[in-house]
Amino acid sequence: MVYYFYILYSKSLDKFYNGHTNDLAGRLRRHNSDHKGYTGKSDDWKIVYTEKYISKSEAYARERQVKKWKNRKRIMRLIAKGSEHPDCKSGGS
Repeated sequence: MVYYFYILYSKSLDKFYNGHTNDLAGRLRRHNSDHKGYTGKSDDWKIVYTEKYISKSEAYARERQVKKWKNRKRIMRLIAKGSEHPDCKSGGS
C-alpha cells in the first residue's frame, strides 16, 4: 500500500496544513467538509505538495518533521521544488 505525506493550502485563510494518508482524494474531501478542527474553518483546501512512502510510519515521520518547521518560507521552498502528485500546482516531479 502507498502512503502519502501531503501539504494543503487554503487561499481564503492563507494557511498551510500537512498530514498523511493512504487515500488523498478521500482525505481532501474530509478536510473540505463541514467539521470541527483546523481545516474545518475553510472549504477551499487544495493539495499543493505530496511525497509517496511505502509505510504509514514513514509518512507520519515526515508529517511530524514538517509540522515542527515554524518558518513558512521553508514550507514554500519545499513546495516550489515540486510534488509527486499530478494535481498539485507545483507541477510534479
